[in-house]
Amino acid sequence: MSSDAPNQPKPEEDGVNVDATQSKKAAKKEAAKQQKRAAAAAAAAVTAISLDAPDPLAAHYGDIPLEDLQSKSVTGREWTEVGSLAEGLEGRTVLVRGRAQTVRAVSKKMAFLIVREKGFTVQCVLSVSPDVVSLGMVKFTTGLSRESYVDVEGTVSVPNSPIKGASQQVEIQVRKVYCISKAVPALPINIEDAARSELEIDKALQAGEQLVRVNQDTRLNFRVLDLRTPSNQGIFRVQCQVENIFRQFLLSEGFVGIHTPKLIAGSSEGGSAVFRLDYKGQPACLAQSPQLHKQMAICGDFGRVFEVGPVFRAEDSFTHRHLCEFTGLDVEMEIKEHYSEVMDIVDRLFVELFDRLNERCQKELEAIGKQYPFEPLKYLRKTLRLTFQEGVQLLKEAGIEIDPLGDLNTESERKLGQLVLEKYGTEFYILHHYPLAVRPFYTMPCSDDPTYSNSFDVFIRGEEIISGAQRVHLPDFLATRAEACGIDVKTISTYVDSFRYGAPPHGGFGVGLERVVMLFCALNNIRKTSLFPRDPLRIAP
Repeated sequence: MSSDAPNQPKPEEDGVNVDATQSKKAAKKEAAKQQKRAAAAAAAAVTAISLDAPDPLAAHYGDIPLEDLQSKSVTGREWTEVGSLAEGLEGRTVLVRGRAQTVRAVSKKMAFLIVREKGFTVQCVLSVSPDVVSLGMVKFTTGLSRESYVDVEGTVSVPNSPIKGASQQVEIQVRKVYCISKAVPALPINIEDAARSELEIDKALQAGEQLVRVNQDTRLNFRVLDLRTPSNQGIFRVQCQVENIFRQFLLSEGFVGIHTPKLIAGSSEGGSAVFRLDYKGQPACLAQSPQLHKQMAICGDFGRVFEVGPVFRAEDSFTHRHLCEFTGLDVEMEIKEHYSEVMDIVDRLFVELFDRLNERCQKELEAIGKQYPFEPLKYLRKTLRLTFQEGVQLLKEAGIEIDPLGDLNTESERKLGQLVLEKYGTEFYILHHYPLAVRPFYTMPCSDDPTYSNSFDVFIRGEEIISGAQRVHLPDFLATRAEACGIDVKTISTYVDSFRYGAPPHGGFGVGLERVVMLFCALNNIRKTSLFPRDPLRIAP
């Protein structure tokens, strides 16, 4: 009985188990052999197709002939923007156009192409298979030079793991690829190098690796390439929003947009920083601001006006914040009682501006911050206002003596910015009641002390971005002020005369668009926020 234990298999059962195991192993081996034979057959078929002439898939890749790019026809095809590619499009066939940012060959039969459009990137996969992708297509794609313009058609797929080398977390399984425009093989600037942060370069040096640093002059010499970096795409999209918000806010406040002449007979600001030229045999110059004509518009009964336009300054300033040509955002308005009415507009305008930038430009600000790290601007819901004398007192308490009837230099402005941040918790504030001697001729003196004026400056992160004031609207007084500042009244006679026909009290301000963007994003040079900068040494490209 003991030999018949329940766990003891019978001899015939032993035989059955062994045969079953052997059969399973044999089946697995046969299946593996069949898979290998099928793969080999497929590879042979692909190779045979690819080596045959002509390639049956030749029409699915190549250079687009010029005649097809000359507005030959409207096909009705629809392109999908790279930035809109997402998991919801899985399985869809899409057509995208962009730049060949990088091309990486895995083998003769497989390659990866990163396509970039407007700062967004997508990984495109080419894998040789019959009737879909040929060896010729892979070879053509891997031969594309970086930054060439291409059209890619394929199916959207979602990979199992995150994609590190592209912004979009989907892939395109390529079926067609065409070159629209070839870039030269050797670019003067590598976009990857130009997009690298100083922090990344420094970390690499500490690790014993040397990365390419693209200096400012090189960037500006080849500005078209430099503009393609994610940070620059962000900078100028933010700049566009600054201008839009400026316009929208002022229009909502009853302002009228105007355009003033940039060719004028005399200096608009005084001083020697004027681009002089011959105007059909008459002396003329480029406008240093729209100041005179926007005041004349007030005399023309527009009440409230603004302008976005070029401003020219012929000063030899080789600083991080000066340009010979910049975009001015100018405002002029009637005032009823006090120049604080102008400061009220500044207050509401810029709080609105900062709020909307933070709300609308998150992706752009993030792209800028990756290359140029910065802290978000600190500002108050109600903008801080200090008198010039109060600012001088803050500096004096910090051990810095300032002439109470002089101006602040760059160093004292920065120091005051630090003191204001520490005491009031803001990097945006207004300093008003400036000494008259440091203001333009058209600035209204203060009623209780004519050595001071009804004027103000506005600061971001310790640097001045706005200059404003109540204007002199009495013609004889205006002429006297102009003469005192060394301006030939004859050259601005039409401006002075415009006040002889009756003029309301008014004031305004001007701000440089490039400087606002530079300081909001805490960038170290205004040339980064000028599309094609013009300074004392640069007039190209």
